[in-house]
Amino acid sequence: MYDVLIIGGGVSGMSCALVLGSAHKKSFVKDKNIGIVAHQKTSSLQEALFYNAYGVTPGKLGSELLTESTTHLKELYPHVTQIESEKVLKVTGDFQNFTVITNKNTYQTKSIVVAIGYSNTFDIDGLMHYVEPHKKALAEKQRIQLKNIDHKVAEGVYVAGTLAGWRSQLAIASGSGAAVATDILTLWNDGVSSQSHDSIKK
Repeated sequence: MYDVLIIGGGVSGMSCALVLGSAHKKSFVKDKNIGIVAHQKTSSLQEALFYNAYGVTPGKLGSELLTESTTHLKELYPHVTQIESEKVLKVTGDFQNFTVITNKNTYQTKSIVVAIGYSNTFDIDGLMHYVEPHKKALAEKQRIQLKNIDHKVAEGVYVAGTLAGWRSQLAIASGSGAAVATDILTLWNDGVSSQSHDSIKK
């Protein structure tokens, strides 16, 4: 049983996983089971090139960021399970007892974070009733988002990145994933506001 399972290994999903992974020394996180279905084939990063993203070396390829982020997660936070080469097909159940079905396996999780792109090819059974037209994308592009209030779709269901209604920008998607992670940390901390920082003073 996962405490949280992140669906999607692009910018917002990996950002969420990195923040959650980095909080492992906190007493309310140390026993949490965190997983990410790191499906990246349809990530918009595959064709991206960055010159205007804060903290990213100019000329960096999006495809390089995808590879580096999975390595970063594995090396620094190996307790976060990376599920590779699987695609989520269906989600059933409720908060504290979701079943996530992929093309290869079935997983149980208390909460989920949906962090895949905003293409209208979105097709996860059990989540389709949350789909609505994207409020910030050009109508002719037929982008979609999941209905949410401040990233929360339903109890135990979060959405991050462009699928949460944000524009397609690296810094925005990364921040969205991090925001969801801090909401989950706050939930695990019995509602007391929480985040995860590193410092040269520690």
